[in-house]
Amino acid sequence: MSFSTFSKDITANMYTSVENQFITKYLPQADGDCVRAYLYGLYLCQCAEDFDAASAAKLLGIPLEKLVEIFVFWEECDLVRILSRNPLYVEYLPVNAAVGKPKSIRPEKYAQFNREFYKLLQRANTDFKPYEIQRILEFLENNPMQQQAFLLVAEYCFKKDGEKLSASHILNKANKLCKERKYTYEQVEQDLADFNLHEKELRKIFVLLGIYRKPQESDYDFLDKWSAQGLEINAVYACAEALKKGSLSTLDSLAMELVEKDALTESEAREYLKRREELTDIVFKTARKLGVKVQNPRAYSEAYAEKWLEHGYDEESLLQIASLCLKLGYAFSEMDHLIDKLYGEGIVDDAGVKMYCAAQEKQLRLIQRIQSVCGVVKKTQSALDMVSAWQSWNFSEEMIMEAARRSANASAPLPYMNKLLSEWKRLDVYTISEIPEKISTSSASHDYRSEAAIAADMRTSRERYYAELQQKAIAIAEKARALAEKDEAFKTAESILKKGEIELARAEIYAPDTVKDIQAKLSEANKARTEALTRLHLTDEDLQPKFRCTKCSDTGFLPSGKMCDCYKEE
Repeated sequence: MSFSTFSKDITANMYTSVENQFITKYLPQADGDCVRAYLYGLYLCQCAEDFDAASAAKLLGIPLEKLVEIFVFWEECDLVRILSRNPLYVEYLPVNAAVGKPKSIRPEKYAQFNREFYKLLQRANTDFKPYEIQRILEFLENNPMQQQAFLLVAEYCFKKDGEKLSASHILNKANKLCKERKYTYEQVEQDLADFNLHEKELRKIFVLLGIYRKPQESDYDFLDKWSAQGLEINAVYACAEALKKGSLSTLDSLAMELVEKDALTESEAREYLKRREELTDIVFKTARKLGVKVQNPRAYSEAYAEKWLEHGYDEESLLQIASLCLKLGYAFSEMDHLIDKLYGEGIVDDAGVKMYCAAQEKQLRLIQRIQSVCGVVKKTQSALDMVSAWQSWNFSEEMIMEAARRSANASAPLPYMNKLLSEWKRLDVYTISEIPEKISTSSASHDYRSEAAIAADMRTSRERYYAELQQKAIAIAEKARALAEKDEAFKTAESILKKGEIELARAEIYAPDTVKDIQAKLSEANKARTEALTRLHLTDEDLQPKFRCTKCSDTGFLPSGKMCDCYKEE
């Protein structure tokens, strides 16, 4: 940067030199806006102030897009070099070195074309600038497209754009046809006929989707894509009808779903969409019953709803089960496990489901009564199974509540109740009056505990043993996991696997093309994880607790509340 500069007063009184060759050779070929933009840009070249293209366009009263187009024209004349279009940054070149336009074009060669083209512009009630006409003539000069074929392209653009007809649109369309090697009148006519047919198809899709705009060139790419996949246009209409509103991208996602399911004809598409709507409806209704929010129903439809319906459950039965699951705090995965359990027990029909849910509701009410006596008791399937086991032992609610009262001060009320009731069952005691009371007197104190309570307390020491055994197994597993997570390769692979499963679920819906890449990434991560564990002399089993008893997980009691075989052996 120079140590000195002109003051603003001096620069305001300086002159901007314009080479004579510009005036004699280029100025006659350009319109007023082109000349003004060129001269003003030339003036700004010698100003030290920052003055961007947007400011210049505003000052000249020219839209920024048109200003860019003007400098593209001057670049084609080799008078400037565009270094950047966004933001616009232009380098001026010397006129005496220019070798670009204007090129010598014989007027008689395009006399007939010009007459026909100006008639078209008259009908369009518009006018093109001289440099725009120059661009069109140079296109014809440099490309093998027939003049009549080009006029056909211009006619097509006029029908689409009306008074908004532009030289850019005509030239873009003509360039596209030339890239496809369509130069003759017959070739262009056939292409535009196909294009008009597709336009009718696209307009129908727009109506079905509630899109209120004219089709654009890029919109036709969707039609080409669906056709290439073998999807019938009527199947696409069926998709649009099912969506009712949306964008072409949304429609494309559904259309690709049909391709994935090999439902390519209209009848196949409608059958699939009907089934899809049924599954989606069940997913949303179930979600409302469960009190959970679902944003992508397709994943839930494929993972859960479709399987449930195939098992023979109807909508009413599923909603009854969902209502029960809400009270248990279940989401879709837990509800799925419950349905698998019911299916395994042969509880499928509506009557069987109603009976099961009614029995579970009754047990839940009993658990609520137990809560009122013992405090916090979680409503879980394990708790329900335990209550069911007590009832199968022929204990009345009155006896169960008596056990609850006697377990009120226990740290774990339900296991303590289970001990009491199992002891009473052993003693064949089924009424409160039959519960034996052993009262020992002394000058110091009285012991009002029953024999069952005393027996339960004796077994507490055994439970401590199981607790320590269980905690030891968990601690060993946690130590192994902590060692593995210190390894960077394992930690990275584990993170990729966790995130990758979510990415895979989303990709299957929104970006099927990326599924294979994600699966490959997950496979590599899984391999890296296994290699890291091998290097650390660990296995997947080492990361999980190794309980001595796999039936009760070292608790001494089965999920049903019954004593485990290992407990009896102690």
